[in-house]
Amino acid sequence: MEMNFNQHISGQFNADLEGIRNSMMAMGGLVERQVANAIEAITTGDSRVADDVIRREDEVDKLEVEIDQECTQILVRRQPAASDLRMVLSVSRVVRDLERIGDEACKIAIHTLEMGDQKNNPLCQQAMRYMGAEVVKMISGALDAFTRHDMDGAVDVVRNDKLVDQQYASALRELITYMMEDPRSISQAISILWILRAIERIGDHARNISEQVIYLVKGTDVRHSSLTEIEEQAQKK
Repeated sequence: MEMNFNQHISGQFNADLEGIRNSMMAMGGLVERQVANAIEAITTGDSRVADDVIRREDEVDKLEVEIDQECTQILVRRQPAASDLRMVLSVSRVVRDLERIGDEACKIAIHTLEMGDQKNNPLCQQAMRYMGAEVVKMISGALDAFTRHDMDGAVDVVRNDKLVDQQYASALRELITYMMEDPRSISQAISILWILRAIERIGDHARNISEQVIYLVKGTDVRHSSLTEIEEQAQKK
């Protein structure tokens, strides 16, 4: 019986690609939970949840290294071209953003613990809840768009990033006003500022992941592009 080596190689290659994609999605699920737990910690003052976020950061870092190594091995062994190459490069870039999202979640947890008994202060609580809920949805939406090759879903995430940026700017104005009215609040306000900044950065990384969907499907690099430019690329035939 004659063996089809080309078919075997092709099948193994597809399995390799599916493997890194599945690993990326598993990492994405962990990171999404990390962010949701970090937001819960700062809005409820639950130090145990904050501790858990910090403890699990190493898992995120480990996954980044493992998946990046898998991507490198595929590039070396398979020398993929066209859409297969874009898949490997996109996964590698998404994993980098997921690791940075994990870092920002850890920062939120650390500031939660540093604030101690001040963490139940209502200052910017509404903004933190709203922004936190939005960025968790953005992470989920970006990963879902990547899995489905859904450019419309990816563009929606980019649009939502603009809304988070607007809420962040509004919260900054509230913080500045509060500090001017009560200088004794400056220390606490600065901690909240760093938390809000971390949440805003998570939104930026979710946007980055969505931009990789456009690259994956279209082969067009839309990093550093405006929302209008991204929408135009997504609509092109």
